[in-house]
Amino acid sequence: MAKQSVREIALKLLTQVGESGGFSHILINQAISRNDVSEKDKGLLTEIVYGTLQHRLTLEFFLKPFVKKKMDPWVKWLLYLSVYQMEFLERIPDHAIINEAVAIAKKRGHRGTSGFVNGVLRSVQRKGLPSIESIEDPIERLSIKTSHPYWLVDRWSNMYGLELTRKMCESNLKSKSLSVRIQPLKTTIDKAQSELQNEGIDTEKSTLSNQGLNIVSGNPLASKLFPSQITIQDETSMLVSEMLDVKSGMTVLDACSAPGGKATHISEKMENQGEIFAYDLHAKKVKLVKEKANELDLTNIQTGAIDSRNLGEKHQKESFDRILLDAPCSGLGVLRSKPDIKYNKKESDIHDLAKIQRELLDSVIPLLKKDGKMVYSTCTVDREENEEQIKNVLKTYPHLEVDQQFFDELPDSCKDLEGITEYGIQIFPQDFNADGFFITRLKYKE
Repeated sequence: MAKQSVREIALKLLTQVGESGGFSHILINQAISRNDVSEKDKGLLTEIVYGTLQHRLTLEFFLKPFVKKKMDPWVKWLLYLSVYQMEFLERIPDHAIINEAVAIAKKRGHRGTSGFVNGVLRSVQRKGLPSIESIEDPIERLSIKTSHPYWLVDRWSNMYGLELTRKMCESNLKSKSLSVRIQPLKTTIDKAQSELQNEGIDTEKSTLSNQGLNIVSGNPLASKLFPSQITIQDETSMLVSEMLDVKSGMTVLDACSAPGGKATHISEKMENQGEIFAYDLHAKKVKLVKEKANELDLTNIQTGAIDSRNLGEKHQKESFDRILLDAPCSGLGVLRSKPDIKYNKKESDIHDLAKIQRELLDSVIPLLKKDGKMVYSTCTVDREENEEQIKNVLKTYPHLEVDQQFFDELPDSCKDLEGITEYGIQIFPQDFNADGFFITRLKYKE
């Protein structure tokens, strides 16, 4: 069988993700290994797939004047990925993009299909694309310009105002920086930084975790330090475990643990002493936590597959010194790396998730010791899942309060962020060129 070109592979992936769902980051990795994609072409494949997904609504708007008939889904995605390259990738000439699109259409369809694709793309090249600025409604204009569904832009604008929403939407179109966490029982931050430098991987120290390094250039997955001495983890995600304030010898609950980044970080901070109970709903996901702990030689993590809404049946009240509830959420803080989320989520999904979050909170709060601390976090930017949950907790459990020391212990780089309220800290994706996260810490009133 003839080897497929990068754009053929990209088209297959886009049609699959766009029409049937599926996580683009997982499917891209599978496609790279299955098709033996060269190092040179990996970047282009990733750029075309992510870029086309990220700009999907914009591309739909651009093509509307040029397409009057219904198309097969793969033809639509072929046009999307072609116009994405023409508009957003300067280094590839238009004629090369059009020629390859026509060749793919001929191979996958028939002469009529290739003629249609050629005609549409030549018209785009000749006439130019419609102006987004001509859209009068500011919400719709921002929605189309940054390719976020109208309901989402409208919702965020009502929560945060149009200007902050604009920054967030624009930030979601940029690729985020990669970061790693060192295993401090095996190396130091300076030693790891130096060894990575020797391997041609440039880094900067994170301002959110003293175990974090942000990758400036190079591939940490190719480092000999991975996976036993460094873990790939977003630096805002690292801040969650930093704010749990754990000590060696404690008994800790990580209620929604998979894939294990935070549980292993907590274990490292506890110097592999004490006990961590790491649970997740699915046995397959729990396996990931075990694998991560094994890679890092951490032995104080006990795992189990359980619905954490039922943890009261497994553990006695006031069992834990620290509790982390990194709750299942809409994922609206991680749209840079998982762009498909924004098209697949509905407003009703947020209400459904908020209900599950409340049930999880009700389940784990009684398990906290009277002198204990509990961190609630999500990787979303939606107030219903974040601040509103904490307001509800304080109303339902009047013996609890937001721990004021939490705000004092925040890193200096967080102290002036506009997302700080009395209920915790909302980190937006534009704050650190990283994932959006909400983090707060609760304790018993003194």
